[in-house]
Amino acid sequence: MVAQSEQDVVASELRWGVFVALVVAIIFAAIVWAAVAMGRNPPSDGGVIDPKTLHLSREFTEANLGTSVGQDGAVVARVVAAQFQFIPACIVVPAGRPVTLRFSSPDVIHGLLIVGTNVNTMVVPGYISQVRTVFSRPGVLLMPCHEFCGLGHSQMIATVRVVAPADFKPGPDGRVACAHG
Repeated sequence: MVAQSEQDVVASELRWGVFVALVVAIIFAAIVWAAVAMGRNPPSDGGVIDPKTLHLSREFTEANLGTSVGQDGAVVARVVAAQFQFIPACIVVPAGRPVTLRFSSPDVIHGLLIVGTNVNTMVVPGYISQVRTVFSRPGVLLMPCHEFCGLGHSQMIATVRVVAPADFKPGPDGRVACAHG
């Protein structure tokens, strides 16, 4: 083995330090560019809400929960994650069309994912978690809570019914609900 001088070791460490700093700067620049230029933000960018009056606010009152279609054609599904249930327990969304999912919680931290999709977010009391996605094909997808929220956590599951565009038929009020039975 050839002994290295202290100056050689310091120079090598300096080169590696500069390399690592450059990689971190590139990653940081990519994140800033994605946020500013492309409008990509974390799923929790949906706003804030008072968890004590969640059920009294306009957006998350019982009548507004579930899937609705706005006058501009935007599909939005609103769901409350509460110990130990999702309200509503089933939502209907169209395949091949952008959908905005908005979640909030009045009690504890919940997490959810929609199996087989890219939807995976935390639902924190006081905040609205928002995810925008396109469901690729029709089917019934499970939406379990994946953050331990208490003794009934294992029973906290909902379904997402993805229907073909021809079968997605909002009522006169712009709302779509799961068929019961």
